[in-house]
Amino acid sequence: MWHNLQKAFIITRREIRDQFRDWRIIVPIIILTIFFPSLMNFTARQTVDFVQKYGADIVGDRLIPFLFMVVGFFPISVSLVIALESFVGEKERQSIEPLLNSPLTNIQLYLGKLFAVMFPPLLASYLGISVYLIGVYRQVGWFPNYTLLVQVFALVSVQTLVMVSGAVVISSQTTSARAANLLASFIIIPMAILLVGESMIMFWARYHVLWWAIFGQIVIAALLIRTGVAYFNREELLGRQLDTLNLPWAWHVFKRAFLGNEKGIGKWLKKNVGGAYKTLGWPIILSALTLLAGGILGSLESARFPIPPELLDWQGLEKGVVEGIEEFGPIRFFSAEGVMIVLYHNLRVILLASLLGIFSFGTLGLIVLMAPFGIIGYFSATVAQSSVPLWKFLLAFVLPHGILEIPAIAISGAIILRLGATLVAPVPGRTIREAWLHSFAEWAKILIIVVIPLLIGAAILEIYVTPQIALWLFR
Repeated sequence: MWHNLQKAFIITRREIRDQFRDWRIIVPIIILTIFFPSLMNFTARQTVDFVQKYGADIVGDRLIPFLFMVVGFFPISVSLVIALESFVGEKERQSIEPLLNSPLTNIQLYLGKLFAVMFPPLLASYLGISVYLIGVYRQVGWFPNYTLLVQVFALVSVQTLVMVSGAVVISSQTTSARAANLLASFIIIPMAILLVGESMIMFWARYHVLWWAIFGQIVIAALLIRTGVAYFNREELLGRQLDTLNLPWAWHVFKRAFLGNEKGIGKWLKKNVGGAYKTLGWPIILSALTLLAGGILGSLESARFPIPPELLDWQGLEKGVVEGIEEFGPIRFFSAEGVMIVLYHNLRVILLASLLGIFSFGTLGLIVLMAPFGIIGYFSATVAQSSVPLWKFLLAFVLPHGILEIPAIAISGAIILRLGATLVAPVPGRTIREAWLHSFAEWAKILIIVVIPLLIGAAILEIYVTPQIALWLFR
């Protein structure tokens, strides 16, 4: 690994030297390094003066750390432009052939480009933060504690790494700078949403949560770098001239992967149902552990957000359950309409989790699936602290339909993990598009053969059996 890094630094030095010769790169960095922190200093001064007139000093106290983070974020936006040009830009300028003909390996070449496009914006970000801190200390006498200082510098570093690693992947897989710039929205939008979330954390002064944001971005950056290294191929980069939307080809690849070579529905079901458990072993275990963690986290939150004791009256709960089931029974419970509503809701959640999992290596998909288990854990812990028997609560509301719904959610999490991890685990002989189409076909097969039948059975139990058991236990 050290040998690869040494060779990669050769490319890094060459790229950085060329970047500092280009005024179109240097001028924006200088402006963002000097002008923007000065503007934020002025904003902080005016805000503090304004809120002090009305006794709202807390607004200024929370705004200054927020501006501290924003100052560090804006200079790294330059890294996105430079990174998008790293491979495809040189290809369009016809200056990449000598570099690709060098004796460097693919990983050395890729890492060298990655480090080169990350260094100048990151340096500008550090300088901008320093200018802001000096200015705001002189104007309002504020200086962050060392923990917040380390957190902001770490956030700036990992955000730069995430943006650069994602942009370099795009640059190495597209055929034109125009296409790369359009695809950059898949980086800009998530990072903007992340910045909003981090801003809310800082306004609430929940600074310890920032460590989780830093850790999560480190994981995403590592996965993006793994994806870029795994799919980088210099011969394909030179040979690829134009990307076309070939829907017949995509359908052919998906159909072949979905149907396989088996003749007859029986053999097809046997291979896909039986093979699913062989290929989904570890993903199912990881998914089940994640869902269990969601339940544990929900139970821990019951101590922070307790339900008032008067609302946990045993007799009142019994009466409320019976009245609720009887009142809504003609509309939802004990009806085909209710089955369809529950099934539609569960399928919608799984499809949303799958969509989010594609863009987050499966992580956001699992977070969505964790939410119901967090709710179950919260109410289970709350009931356990009251006079209500926990076994009665679980038997009445969770277990009747949970015997099918919980395995369905765990399997859904496993196929979402596999779908999201396609970019990280390349298959030899397949391009990134072919690998994703094969994974999408596997996802569709397991969803249709295993997950949907389980969800149908769970919906029937939830509408027809769970209310009967609840009435029997609570009357």
